[in-house]
Amino acid sequence: MELFHTLLDWYMANLNYFTIALLMLIESTFLPLPSEVVMPFAAFKAAQGDLNVFIVIIAGTIGALSGSLINYTLAFYLGRPLVYKFAESRVGRLFLLSKEKVVHAEEYFIRNGKSSTFIGRLVPGIRHLISIPAGLAKMKLRDFMLYTFIGAGIWNIILVTIGYFIYDLRDKIFPYLDDILYVLGAIFVIYLIYKAWKNRKKKNKNSSEADPSQL
Repeated sequence: MELFHTLLDWYMANLNYFTIALLMLIESTFLPLPSEVVMPFAAFKAAQGDLNVFIVIIAGTIGALSGSLINYTLAFYLGRPLVYKFAESRVGRLFLLSKEKVVHAEEYFIRNGKSSTFIGRLVPGIRHLISIPAGLAKMKLRDFMLYTFIGAGIWNIILVTIGYFIYDLRDKIFPYLDDILYVLGAIFVIYLIYKAWKNRKKKNKNSSEADPSQL
């Protein structure tokens, strides 16, 4: 727990407008970095008076737009076969990508059209991948940037509001912070075990279907 506090102190000390934008850029690509570990903490620091909350939102939104443009550009020029091949590769799986996730994002885009790049920024599991089908569909860059900027901005405002809310409750939360962290840590470990079990079960099922001798 002491190590966690040390890392948290280091993280908060290095959280500034540039790192906020950089982390949100990473979050909006295919890399597994949730925005929930960036914007609420930045808002907490802004509530302390170390950052300006409006610049925090702008930096986070610009970062999210930049990351989305990376996905959009790669999908636009690489095309569907290479995107799906990457999603199924070892590197893609290392970044928690899969063909199913890309298919899900593409189906969501097809159902909702241009607005999906706006609405999708608010949907868990879709948020960081919705720019891929937009690129595959050759969506106009101007429209993509506009919808993405608005959607990412709204999401960041929500997360910043949560960060401010936590700051207001700091005196009530901090006495129980260790217990809260233990519970969250346990939940995270259980989640990782569940995902590993689910992926292994799916892999065994696919292997059985591919090998008739096992039927």
